[in-house]
Amino acid sequence: MRCLVTGCAGFIGSHLAEKLVESGFEVVGIDSFTDYYDRRIKETNVQDLLKSSNFTLVKEDLLGVDLDKLLEGIDYIFHHAAQAGVLASWERFETYLNNNILATQRLLESVKKISLKSFIFASSSSVYGDCELPMREDTLLSPVSPYGVSKLACESLCYSYWKNFGVPVVSLRYFTVYGPRQRPDMAFHKFIRAMLKGEEITIYGDGDQTRDFTYIEDAVNSNILVMEKACTGEIFNIGGGSYISVNGAIKLLEEIIGKKAQIKYTEKMKGDMRATWADIKKAKKMLGYNPRFNLKEGLIEEIKWIKGVMAK
Repeated sequence: MRCLVTGCAGFIGSHLAEKLVESGFEVVGIDSFTDYYDRRIKETNVQDLLKSSNFTLVKEDLLGVDLDKLLEGIDYIFHHAAQAGVLASWERFETYLNNNILATQRLLESVKKISLKSFIFASSSSVYGDCELPMREDTLLSPVSPYGVSKLACESLCYSYWKNFGVPVVSLRYFTVYGPRQRPDMAFHKFIRAMLKGEEITIYGDGDQTRDFTYIEDAVNSNILVMEKACTGEIFNIGGGSYISVNGAIKLLEEIIGKKAQIKYTEKMKGDMRATWADIKKAKKMLGYNPRFNLKEGLIEEIKWIKGVMAK
């Protein structure tokens, strides 16, 4: 079986590509190595993958690559390529329009011409906006950031191509994924690095905003479960069951690291949701999804990884 992983050099994509290779699949990975963060980080993410004869790296953009050639012989597509980040989406929406919405539409347009077992789209809890908790897949969606709008548009495109052309799509709404290789702009990465260096942490808002944190291995496993189930056209929440405030998470980091955090509170970030909490009953029932890592266990692993990166 042959798999395509878009965004294969990113945080989740690189872990997923590794899991697929380890499971015996032939994997084609595509990544454009955008300048959203240091290119060298992504190059490091795929170092081990490049040692495998079952992995092929394509360094191109989905908007320009020859998709007919890229999709030859592909059985599964894991579409993780996207422009991430809530804050930057206010300033550079054209980038989000191109890299998220237009790239997804172009890929789906080519996919409708081939026989595919599954097209798995990496969505986000950002599609919900501020709504009743816990968040269910049938909740009315009201994203509060351009990034969330772009992910919802991609979900809608996936649904449209399933209804009209039979593209076997499944959307996974990830809830704040963390762990080794987490992007440097994400909260835990910034908090841990600052605490280890004795530097100040900036918190946007009062710190009482809450998040459902999902460990990277659990997020990756949700993709594998989709491959094994007949669930075309479905949307699933992928949460970790670790519902905690930002202030509470920092206290947990203090406990693990053994240092007191130096905290500076500042104005709330535009587009930042007050709370996320995934209702994962549907994923449990239909996929057999069950997160294995609690927040403390996952943070210990991320701290180990960041210490290793800082030691180089």
